[in-house]
Amino acid sequence: MDESLEKLLQNPRVWRGSSQGKGRQGLASGYPKLDRHLPGGGWPPHALTEILLEYYGTGELKLLMPALARLSQSEDGATEAGWITWVAPPFEPYPPALLQWGMNLSRVLIVRPKEATEALWAAEQALCSGNCAAVLLWSAALNDAASRRLQLAAEKGRSWAIAFRSLKALSQPSAAALRIRVSAGERGTDLGILKSRGGRPAVVRDYAG
Repeated sequence: MDESLEKLLQNPRVWRGSSQGKGRQGLASGYPKLDRHLPGGGWPPHALTEILLEYYGTGELKLLMPALARLSQSEDGATEAGWITWVAPPFEPYPPALLQWGMNLSRVLIVRPKEATEALWAAEQALCSGNCAAVLLWSAALNDAASRRLQLAAEKGRSWAIAFRSLKALSQPSAAALRIRVSAGERGTDLGILKSRGGRPAVVRDYAG
């Protein structure tokens, strides 16, 4: 391959379609039915995942908790795990529920910006820091340009970025490696995989069943 072309393809701003996502181990979600539909067998690491839903409380946190709980724990027992950072959550996280999921509360950091526009900045800085295992963001100001910044920040800091968005964002473009729609089904929570880097769209009904 031409040297200049190879250099261009190594740029993180260049999207290479299905070639990206192959050969990279995913973060196991804790739900085998879902992992079968995700490239690498789990959440895309060091990338942005977008979760679109009609309203909060549809089961979006249950979806993430097994993976977040593992990330909050030290792998070798000697070094500290990265921070699990929540930026502008619309509710107060309930510590007993987090403990029940196995979350290490000493690694949970909650950021409440004064202005909505500061939430994106805070999430980007947290991702770039290299100290966060995961950054969760709730922001109505997220758009295509902002998603690109978050995607690059996640790659730079080797962190998992999760952004929660309204279903109104379905028609908007996004640089996220994974976009999932969460909705209440007849037997549980259903997931619609709208975009999956290295994978394909799919519907996973009652993913925890």
